Amino acid sequence: MSASQPLRVAVVGAGAFGRNHLRVYRELEQAGQAVQLAGVVDRDSATLAAASEKFGVPGFETIEACLAATDKLDAASICVPTVHHATAAAPLLAAGVDLLVEKPLAANIADADRILELARAHKRIVQAGHLERFNPAVTAARTQLHQPMFFEAHRLSVFTPRSLDVDVVLDLMIHDLDIVLSLVDSPVREVRAVGLPVLSRKVDIANVRLEFENGCVANFTASRVSTERVRKLRFFQPHQYLSLDFARQDLLMIDVTAAAGMDPARLAALAQLAQQAGQHPSAGLSLKKVPVEQGEPLRLEIESFLNAVRSRNRPLVSAEDGRAALALALEINQAIAAHAKRTGLI
Repeated sequence: MSASQPLRVAVVGAGAFGRNHLRVYRELEQAGQAVQLAGVVDRDSATLAAASEKFGVPGFETIEACLAATDKLDAASICVPTVHHATAAAPLLAAGVDLLVEKPLAANIADADRILELARAHKRIVQAGHLERFNPAVTAARTQLHQPMFFEAHRLSVFTPRSLDVDVVLDLMIHDLDIVLSLVDSPVREVRAVGLPVLSRKVDIANVRLEFENGCVANFTASRVSTERVRKLRFFQPHQYLSLDFARQDLLMIDVTAAAGMDPARLAALAQLAQQAGQHPSAGLSLKKVPVEQGEPLRLEIESFLNAVRSRNRPLVSAEDGRAALALALEINQAIAAHAKRTGLI
């Protein structure tokens, strides 16, 4: 395919996530990029009609109908509920369509492996939709990475009825699991976790501690029953502390000289106070903001996916990456269930 020939794309699932994918594809098309929005699929007729009208795109109630009516479909975003990812992916991969599958890749390992096997069999590209990998602050943090040894992630959200088909680990925490796995080049050695259902039948709040074979430790807290929205990741490496804010897309870096060896909690407290006051933190600490080029993560994710489709190169977030994050999330859920049983919570 020539670089000027538009990629014909469809979006499967016209809920909140799907509408955002539709918006970005349409914006890219209107901006003159070589992409053409060819169809939207949703089994709910009212949702389908609304999306079809808003984005001026043909609507279909089934994937099969979309494939039959479209001369050539090159790529698609799968934005249906997680439990239906594998079912939606199968006919598209068999038809030679490359896929961007919203996170998590699947609801279970069997479904994830089915997607991977079909992708290999049909020589298709599958990108897992971990859009925080494309957050400009994460991109900037990678340039500063040399030996991370401690991570602390907080991802808190107010309660909504969205994504209640999965628990908070698969809904929210998996973003941070994927990022940390991509930053730590070492297998996980130990998982400790606790979680509780609060407003739904699934776990709504969870705290997790991971230890990696190389000695790195990561703490994760995720909640979808918070009174505030927080999306932050902090990590420490020899003589350096970095604080990343996903929402603000900024990255604060503190180099430690005279204060090398300071307790990480004390260092984090000093950094937070300095950041709030806009002042130099203290003698021996050099604080600076790392330059971050702002951008919409979803648009960057979709552009990266389209580039992978054209180049036939491995996507930045591969299906294998998605499977690894899913496997860790499911292991965490097993640890949460074991803790609940051990403590008499169930």
